[in-house]
Amino acid sequence: MTETRRGLFITFEGIDGSGKTTQMHRLAARLREAGHEVLETYEPGGTPIGVQVRRILLDAANQELCATSELLLYFACRAQNVVQSILPALREGKIVLSDRFTDSTLVYQGVGRGLGTEVVLALDRICCQGLRPDLTLLVDIDLETSLARAHARNRTLRQADHAFSETRMDDQAADFHQRVRKAYLELAAGEPQRVTVVDGRGDVASVEQAVWNAVAVRLGKLHV
Repeated sequence: MTETRRGLFITFEGIDGSGKTTQMHRLAARLREAGHEVLETYEPGGTPIGVQVRRILLDAANQELCATSELLLYFACRAQNVVQSILPALREGKIVLSDRFTDSTLVYQGVGRGLGTEVVLALDRICCQGLRPDLTLLVDIDLETSLARAHARNRTLRQADHAFSETRMDDQAADFHQRVRKAYLELAAGEPQRVTVVDGRGDVASVEQAVWNAVAVRLGKLHV
């Protein structure tokens, strides 16, 4: 990344149902209360074009989507988000919070789908222009809790009569999700300076405090 970046880039990661999205919104509110400018984004999605790509990736009707196509679509969505939303916000000195980033692709497609981390990192270099999170919060929960929460959420979405069901990734076999969780924990162990593991099994308030404790350290290094 060649441009000077003055903001702070924080990503939230975790298996489906971990509660990371709720925690990201709570952190955003707390940061704004403290006077920070915050951009919240998410993947897949984040931009109007990304939202269209998201429909292809997560629609339960698209079970025939092959692993390589899936990988390329995720990075197409990410490249648009980086150029259109994330980098401009960081140049303006904002704190950018992202619900998933390349770590998700490393564990879901690189490990879960068996495509390998090398191909994921090669695409990251092309699509993300050297952008890496300053801090990644891995909200970790056990697989049983994860799947129960994800299925409950999906039932709610279906009852809301959505035009399509965003359950394609949730519908993968349990061993797929187990591989993903293991890969997340291995990634965190390999990059302890960047990745902080937060126990997501507690109540929402206690998880929020653990998130804030990790973020507060980084805020002290933010120059605006």
